[in-house]
Amino acid sequence: MLDSLSVRAYMRPMGTRETYIPFMKMHGLGNDFVVIDSRGQASRVDRALALAMGDRHRGVGYDQLAEIRDADGADIHLVFWNSDGSQAGACGNATRCIARHVMDESGKESLHITTARGDLYAQDAGDGRTAVNMGQPMTGWREVPLSEEMETLELPIEGGPVANGMGNPHCTFFVEDAEAIPLEKFGPRYEHHPLFPERTNVQVASVIGPDHIRMRVWERGVGITLASGSSSCATAVAAARRGLTGRKVRITLDGGDLEIDWREDGVWMVGETAHVFDGRWRLA
Repeated sequence: MLDSLSVRAYMRPMGTRETYIPFMKMHGLGNDFVVIDSRGQASRVDRALALAMGDRHRGVGYDQLAEIRDADGADIHLVFWNSDGSQAGACGNATRCIARHVMDESGKESLHITTARGDLYAQDAGDGRTAVNMGQPMTGWREVPLSEEMETLELPIEGGPVANGMGNPHCTFFVEDAEAIPLEKFGPRYEHHPLFPERTNVQVASVIGPDHIRMRVWERGVGITLASGSSSCATAVAAARRGLTGRKVRITLDGGDLEIDWREDGVWMVGETAHVFDGRWRLA
């Protein structure tokens, strides 16, 4: 239940209280989202709502909340929230899920999407799969960002991880066995490392072959997730930069597989999505 100040934030323009907010529950390989469609009206999401809906015991529960907004010069604009109430600049799996929903709704086979990350493009990849171009990776220390100037290909941290930005910061460790890492302890230690002033997503990855990586992820502001689109993109880029794989790889996550292809026009991600259910969130 939201407090009175939060409830007043959701008053309709005519002064009548909006009792319910419709939402969709979606997931990409078990990476789950609440999606609120605010097209045609003012934004209805703030930190209080994100926290309340993100509680898996007293709310709906999600890894990220995504709000669909109207966009000038594009099909839609997306804003992302983590379950701890912080905002995220990018969320690849949520972008794929919403792109699938909007393409099915509109009959379009491609979309132009704007985010805090910048312009993204989605396409129908056939067989119910959706492709999203997540843009070019950010490999400079200021872009990631890091707290001081250094080479991002091997950070001065035990394990020598790679830092990349995909609209949010990523720290990728290449290990012999990703499944043997106690991610519940390992992840938060590096999420809050002083080299990352905005915190970071943490990946542990094992290279299985020149086109196959096993990866697990700790997402900043969330914790362990079954999958992460932006983390998959960052890990594929890190492996290619290190010369461990080619630029087109299959990433096997706890929740399933994503195909990542780092092309001249950006990092493309292809995978399945699911629309689980529709609901209404009661404000008062």
